[in-house]
Amino acid sequence: MKWFVGALLLLLAALLLESSLLAYAMYVLLALLLLSRWLARSWIGSLAATRTCKQITAEIGERVPVEVSITNTGGLPVPWLLVEDLLPQYALDKRFPRIKIKGKRLQIAMLRSGATLEMKYQIECLMRGYFQIGPLTLESGDLFGLHRRFRVLTEPTFLLVYPRIVPLLGYDIASRRPIGDVRLMHRLYEDPTRIAGVRPYEAGDPLNRVHWRATARTGALHSKIHEPSTLSGATVLLDFHQAGYHQQGEPFRSELAVTTAVSLANAVYEMGQQIGLATNGRDAVDRIKTEGWEHDPRTRQDARATAAMSENNERLQPLLVQTRRGVEQLQRIREMLARIELTDGLSFAELVSETISRLPRDATILAVLPEVPVETAITLGNLGRAGLAVAVVLILLDDAPLERAYGRLVSEGIRDIRHLKSEEELPELCRRQVDRSSPYTYIVS
Repeated sequence: MKWFVGALLLLLAALLLESSLLAYAMYVLLALLLLSRWLARSWIGSLAATRTCKQITAEIGERVPVEVSITNTGGLPVPWLLVEDLLPQYALDKRFPRIKIKGKRLQIAMLRSGATLEMKYQIECLMRGYFQIGPLTLESGDLFGLHRRFRVLTEPTFLLVYPRIVPLLGYDIASRRPIGDVRLMHRLYEDPTRIAGVRPYEAGDPLNRVHWRATARTGALHSKIHEPSTLSGATVLLDFHQAGYHQQGEPFRSELAVTTAVSLANAVYEMGQQIGLATNGRDAVDRIKTEGWEHDPRTRQDARATAAMSENNERLQPLLVQTRRGVEQLQRIREMLARIELTDGLSFAELVSETISRLPRDATILAVLPEVPVETAITLGNLGRAGLAVAVVLILLDDAPLERAYGRLVSEGIRDIRHLKSEEELPELCRRQVDRSSPYTYIVS
């Protein structure tokens, strides 16, 4: 536009000064500008493209092949063309890359009439996530560099990378106790390994119920009272509020929390018990549906922004997989945890408040937490006082925050607490339990 304005002003000056040579030059320049503008639009408008990505789900460590074809359907050759298949910038961060590219996804070429440009590259999946592949951006222009045109082709393709499942050692599939015992409000079964107290002997009590120490001490027969308990699966509560994950430890801390949650869910699922998940994170699918992507960018920076994610997004609804049995339960949980992102919406206390009516009372609450503020400890204590069994897994806390977290949880009556420092310690997580010989003694590694 600046060239047109300048040429028109010079042409007006030439007419006022009656300079025929300058006026002739401006006529030629205007004609050249119009011709180059028409050619640039014609070249970029005659291009068609397709993307082929046969694999839309992957595991960590897999390589997903992507093929892009650009065809010149016009009658004129395109003298130069810059092609780039966009990928999210956060996923290509050089410090903590989530994906790695093998091959070329950016290329400069010249296309004859009817010719096709083929680009092939592979996406190596380094971390779990929901990644947008595309759109494809094209840039071309005239030979003088006076006009540039941008075009976006092909709808984005989305790749879902599942989180890694770590088998938990010491897990006996036939065991009657997976993660934690479920104490019910109604006396359905009695657990002979958990003694709640003693009472005087009653006629009909079997000999294995007699408490011989109390009998010898008092001189009268006494029987043991067993706590009512049964095993009925678990509900994993994952705290994915952004305030709990400091930038200094990211993305490793949040990824460890996700790996822990999916590994616990897998262990309970393999025992044939009911399993569910609730979290205050945001779903990448919901984010993309809300934010969308720009279809007609005017600059390359705008085109790159189509694959970028918004920094702030308050989510006021929890993500929930209902606690139940079924062959599809683990797959649903893996898909949700693959897409989950940190958010500054609901806190953990608000998450529990929103989902408490949908948490079954006969399932253990497995809380995976990056920190334990006072509100979180009170919330978990209220769940315990309401008759639900609560177990807590703390993710990568330093000594001082860990001590505060233990103090707050113990003061609220939470007895099953574990601390996880790295993924290497995850297989031993289920062996690191509370020492029940004393309510104040814990095994902390």
